[in-house]
Amino acid sequence: MNTRIHNAGSNPAAADPVARVRALNDAFRRSFAGGQVVETPGVVDLREADRIALLLAVRRFDRFDAENDPHGEHDFGAVKVGGERFFWKIDAYDRALLGHSPDPIDPAVTTRVLTIMRADEY
Repeated sequence: MNTRIHNAGSNPAAADPVARVRALNDAFRRSFAGGQVVETPGVVDLREADRIALLLAVRRFDRFDAENDPHGEHDFGAVKVGGERFFWKIDAYDRALLGHSPDPIDPAVTTRVLTIMRADEY
């Protein structure tokens, strides 16, 4: 008999729901794949070069700390582009986008939405 034992210690994200949410949020933010990206009017109205620079800054963001990431989920950040400050925020909705996801670590019931906005639109 061949038995396979799964050790949660070898994959901390599997045993830690916050680590799993963080990994899913990071993967989505870095790729913009696996969810929806929403840009506010202030972002849409940017010059193309500034808008591209902003999207790249969001994808590359890695300055998480206790102030901007108190729950360790990597779901919020602030970046400066062209002298302006912008915020981004990831929310986990149910698949119909009617409310919060019942289980943010289960992609079968979750749609991630990344909103990018000018700080003055917050």
